Amino acid sequence: MKSVAALLLVGMLILWTELPTGSTWSCPPVRITCALHNPPNQCYTDRQCPRSKKCCPSSCGRRCLSRRFALPVSYG
Repeated sequence: MKSVAALLLVGMLILWTELPTGSTWSCPPVRITCALHNPPNQCYTDRQCPRSKKCCPSSCGRRCLSRRFALPVSYG
């Protein structure tokens, strides 16, 4: 019984570390890739970025990006 509880606790901790940090937006698509074999990364997870930013793949490595807000469109 103790091993089941320990296994459950470890599973919950793994899931908790993978949860997003409050950012519900997704990373923009990368259209250009860099020629470096191993480009430098500024971050690896969202937790390494400031609260309003997200760790996203960029044209050359991963970096912390801010959300881009769309401009309002009026029809008429």
